[in-house]
Amino acid sequence: MSLETLKALFEPNSVAVIGASREPWKTGHIVFKNILEAGYRGKLYPINPKADEILGIKAYPSIKNIPETVDLAVFVIPARFVPSVLEEAGESGVKAAIIISGGFAETGSEEGRKLQEEVVKVANKWGIRFVGPNCQGINNPHLGLCASWPLIKKAGPLAIISQSGTVAATFELWAEAEGIGISKMIALGNRADINEIDLLEYLGEDPNTKAIGMYLESVSNGKKFLEVASEVSKKKPIVVLKSGRTASGAKAVASHTGSLAGEYNIYLAAFKKANVIPVDSIEELYDVTKGLALLPRPRGSNVLIITSSGGSGIISTDYSEQLGLKVTLLKEETVKALKEKLPPYCIIKNPLDLTGDATSDRYDKTLEEVVKDPNVDLVLTIFGDPIPGASEVVEKYFNLGKTIIPIYLGGGRVEEEEKAKMHSKGIPVFPTPERGVRVAKAIYEYTKNLYKRKS
Repeated sequence: MSLETLKALFEPNSVAVIGASREPWKTGHIVFKNILEAGYRGKLYPINPKADEILGIKAYPSIKNIPETVDLAVFVIPARFVPSVLEEAGESGVKAAIIISGGFAETGSEEGRKLQEEVVKVANKWGIRFVGPNCQGINNPHLGLCASWPLIKKAGPLAIISQSGTVAATFELWAEAEGIGISKMIALGNRADINEIDLLEYLGEDPNTKAIGMYLESVSNGKKFLEVASEVSKKKPIVVLKSGRTASGAKAVASHTGSLAGEYNIYLAAFKKANVIPVDSIEELYDVTKGLALLPRPRGSNVLIITSSGGSGIISTDYSEQLGLKVTLLKEETVKALKEKLPPYCIIKNPLDLTGDATSDRYDKTLEEVVKDPNVDLVLTIFGDPIPGASEVVEKYFNLGKTIIPIYLGGGRVEEEEKAKMHSKGIPVFPTPERGVRVAKAIYEYTKNLYKRKS
């Protein structure tokens, strides 16, 4: 599909919310209010035949009564009315739609299936591209377009495409809480028109997106997905959480969106071929997408662990080896230089234990030597105590040729302050050794396969 056709969806000059409500608890009110409060920079029209205004904005009884052509229509009305109102939207020149309304093919009923087919027929007649039905909408914080819920305003580099609105919202909330933000969020719903493949193509060209996270229950077209993902992953990392892996999970997928899950091993083989990174949890989906968007690429799999917490260092060592990373040996000249700079009770091995009284200055002296060592590719930098100044040290060495992965835990208020500083500078921080190591493994695998495909 032409990428221009999705501009009306993500970058509309005007939006009509069909089913905008005065009742605060109704979805039509929540969606309209979120677009308004997100600071949408285009024209916004509430459609409600029983209201003169909503939240101080003049309301219209029908989209046909709006005095100008509207780019995007958001539907929050009962399913049975959607085809006829979509027809009106088409007559009025609407280019794109988000159909939040449920009650279509996902119900498993013949009535729901036919209703969805009718929606597709009307949309095709008028050339309207739409997301849904039965979805949680979209969000483009770079335009202030939160046609979804909850209200998320923080713009950033992470995109999320999801067949679950809750998974998408969770991803967004974590990104906002950490001050990182998202570029785009799309909750796919039933995928009666726009699907994950269309969106991959669009996000592959989106200048605000640095990495793409996906929660998928099934794929619309396996061959096409493989083709598109293979091309997009050359430019931007793609991270996928695929559900419906078991027989019971596959049945649940059919109940959720009315689609078939497919054999998980086939998906894994396809992901590997396309250099798509598979993950096992929502938490890992977020961590790995965040890490791949913001971390420098490693040259190899040699890991050095620097820590103020002996236990965290041991956990990181075990987990690194379990995942196939190499816990490297420092060169003799690096060991010698560190012994001259650090207290005699520091353990200058790997893990390199700076002990519980470590300060940011001690990390500074250590990283100064470590970034020169050719045996080191990835540096798991664990702050296991309240260590003020950690963010300044990490920032100092972050782009000097090594992939430094900060991990911060056990630091209380100081930890929160330092993590916030790092995130504000575009440096991702992880809260446990295991989560940091998983990101190290993912970024190594992505980079290795990327170079292999280019050679």
